[in-house]
Amino acid sequence: MFEWILSALILVGAFFTLVGSIGLYKLPDFFMRLHGPTKATTLGVGALLIASALYFSFNTDQISLHEVLITIFLFITAPVSAHLMAKAAIHIKLKQVKRTQNIIK
Repeated sequence: MFEWILSALILVGAFFTLVGSIGLYKLPDFFMRLHGPTKATTLGVGALLIASALYFSFNTDQISLHEVLITIFLFITAPVSAHLMAKAAIHIKLKQVKRTQNIIK
């Protein structure tokens, strides 16, 4: 059963990472592209790190602190960096697609 849980976490993580990467490539402007790496990829890498932490915690009989710290750091820094990049893009009046202009104003 443990292997099934790890496999599910790895598949979910890989799926979200793939969706985030495709979003970064396909979406038309900076503000839309910002959601790909920050939202989906954060969930993807988070699921992969949780799977890694569970695996090493059960195999070594110790809590895998490295993955837990990386997960906490990722979940704290990704939204903050996305917010700062969006504010900087608004400040320098970065070119936007028509659909994005209606949302920001």
